[in-house]
Amino acid sequence: MPTADELKQMAALAALEKVEPGMRLGLGSGSTANHFVKGLGERVRAGLDLIGVPTSERTAQLAIAEGIRLATLDEIPSLDLTIDGADELDAQLRLIKGGGGALLREKIVAAASRRMIVIADGSKLVEHLGAFPLPIEVNLFGFGATRVAIEAVAYRFGQPATLTRRLAADGTPFVTDGGHAIIDASFGLIREPEAIGLALAAIPGVVEHGLFIGLATSAVIASSEGVRWLHA
Repeated sequence: MPTADELKQMAALAALEKVEPGMRLGLGSGSTANHFVKGLGERVRAGLDLIGVPTSERTAQLAIAEGIRLATLDEIPSLDLTIDGADELDAQLRLIKGGGGALLREKIVAAASRRMIVIADGSKLVEHLGAFPLPIEVNLFGFGATRVAIEAVAYRFGQPATLTRRLAADGTPFVTDGGHAIIDASFGLIREPEAIGLALAAIPGVVEHGLFIGLATSAVIASSEGVRWLHA
């Protein structure tokens, strides 16, 4: 029986087969994406020529260590493909992302790409989104008012949520690469992800939220039964 980490690697290596020479490639963040970046590094050292755009400082450091040539979206604003993980996904390829705190950059890079492949182990595929708390990136200015506004959205949709400000490993408030805080909202089952996503995005203090809808075009899911693909 493969371990969870082995399943992540299986999904990452399957997605790696979709990478072609000369691509402008978005590089995701998180444990599954790390497997992809390491596999990509092996291909690059063997002669594969491409350029990557990382979604986090941590991914950038790993890519540099692997010898992958990097650029920014200012230098190449349109990408061919992004490959990234997810904290949850459903059969319609709606995602919850942001468990690692890179959701803003992840969404910007995904939106700049013609295609997005999600890589995940089978435990991430769910019937309904929401068991994983929804990360919401918020501006530090007006944090308290923004939190109240998020609570109001939850009540408006009849889904009161437990809101928790994310802490770093050392117990201090977590700060994203962009200098923002993250509120993790535990909704339970999210009945109307599109509508809740729009309502959260309309709150002035919300920088971005972890509902990725209409961005993923394919997903590769690895389980003990093997690897399978889902398509939008």
